[in-house]
Amino acid sequence: MLGNLKPQPADKILALGKLFREDPRTDKIDLGVGVYKNAEGLTPVMRAVKTAEKQLWELESTKSYVSLAGDPAFSDVMIDLVLSDAVDRSTVAAAATPGGTGACRQGFELVKMANPGARVFVSNPTWPNHTSILNYLGIEHVPYRYFDPETRGVDFEGMLEDLKGLKAGDVVLLHGCCHNPTGANLNLSQWQLVVDVLNARGAIPMIDIAYQGFGDGLEEDAAAARLVAASVPECLIAASCSKNFGIYRERTGLLMAVSSEPSSRGLNQDTLAFLNRQNFSFPPDHGARLVTMVLQDPDLRADWASELEEVRLGMLGLREQLAGELQRLSGSDRYGFLAQHRGMFSRVGTPPDMVERLRVEHGIYMIGDSRMNIAGLNARSVQVLAKAIIDVGG
Repeated sequence: MLGNLKPQPADKILALGKLFREDPRTDKIDLGVGVYKNAEGLTPVMRAVKTAEKQLWELESTKSYVSLAGDPAFSDVMIDLVLSDAVDRSTVAAAATPGGTGACRQGFELVKMANPGARVFVSNPTWPNHTSILNYLGIEHVPYRYFDPETRGVDFEGMLEDLKGLKAGDVVLLHGCCHNPTGANLNLSQWQLVVDVLNARGAIPMIDIAYQGFGDGLEEDAAAARLVAASVPECLIAASCSKNFGIYRERTGLLMAVSSEPSSRGLNQDTLAFLNRQNFSFPPDHGARLVTMVLQDPDLRADWASELEEVRLGMLGLREQLAGELQRLSGSDRYGFLAQHRGMFSRVGTPPDMVERLRVEHGIYMIGDSRMNIAGLNARSVQVLAKAIIDVGG
């Protein structure tokens, strides 16, 4: 049996990480990995999370299972964080998942169960694992225009034109904030126009929100998800705690199913629990419990929000510094978009051959499509990167 297995396509991001680790140069720069790093190149445990962990070590009395959908208290604090009072709590079913990836996977499973013929429209480009999971599940996916390679902003006219191909029951996957991999985002007026198209076509939005707090602020980054949830008959939301709580390895996520009909919540909740049971049974709890403790304690929550804001402003500062240095070296403002993008990532627009030269000649590692992780930079390496981009003809 095992002899029938075939090699699977390599994950480009993980493959790039392997090349980086094997590179003996001491001045190499890793802009490929999708985790936040501080100026020292570390992914720290956040202060409030560390405090909660110490409290949990003293207070926890059992390692028994939680429910199939996870601790309801975790669902409550996350629904409040993402949706606030945009919708009535009685309309939201939710289940804990192993990270945001698990939430996306379970969301796609739910789509397949509810409407086997549904197509999922995905932005071009999107996070590669979106399409990888859809392919694995045998769900048809359709790209819609999103990123304009000339302006490095959103091709909104192209996006709306492509969404006209939606049929009733199709699903549109949307990035709630901090678009991965481009960093280019819709404004609220554009989000409203997207909602209008969805409602006119009878399509269902699925929002992947993995970077709340990394863009314009905790409330601002949730504004689009709240607008959508309050404006459509039903939607799915996949939320991740990996980035904004810094608990990557704890695999902490939540899938929400929002329906304007409160009577649907019971069936939706039972279905989410069923899907968890079929996939991994009971979800991880450690990270979810830490998040719950932080968000329920006013002092911990305030400290967490303060540190998260420091992280956000630090990344904005790096964006502005890089855009300014490239403008100084090139004598052009064509890289000004870097300061306008939000989140950890930006697609620079450097062609693949120049991306390869950055790696070979300068030890700078970014994804072949020129996606780079802004959080992989610091004040010194910004200058190194800017000079290298100009040197290879950027």
